[in-house]
Amino acid sequence: MTDPIADYLTRLRNAIKASHRIVEIPASNIKKEITKVLHDKGYIQNYKFEENGPQGSIKIALKYNPSTKQNAIVSLSRISKPGLRKYVKHEDLPRVINGLGIAILSTSKGVMTDKEARVEGIGGEVLCYVY
Repeated sequence: MTDPIADYLTRLRNAIKASHRIVEIPASNIKKEITKVLHDKGYIQNYKFEENGPQGSIKIALKYNPSTKQNAIVSLSRISKPGLRKYVKHEDLPRVINGLGIAILSTSKGVMTDKEARVEGIGGEVLCYVY
């Protein structure tokens, strides 16, 4: 697999389109950190890391609106790809839908959102946009 983060986002996107409640994804450290950010910002309901086999897996419970049955995540898009990495300085951090969405960054201080990186005053690699 050349791009595990794109695979992670695609599995989430497919589970949302199929209206699944739970999705299981092969684990890695960066995927665990992205999952924690999505949970902290309220885009997913819950998650659990399972240590089965050499790699382990992540079980994610997706969040739906009880009345409209619409998912909390409208769009997931990969920005920095293996063929073309996208790095930004802290002055040039992106604003997703004028601040309504989040950009997930990989920085020297770990994986965080664009708002957290702006407060810390650090830039990094823009992994994906979520809204």
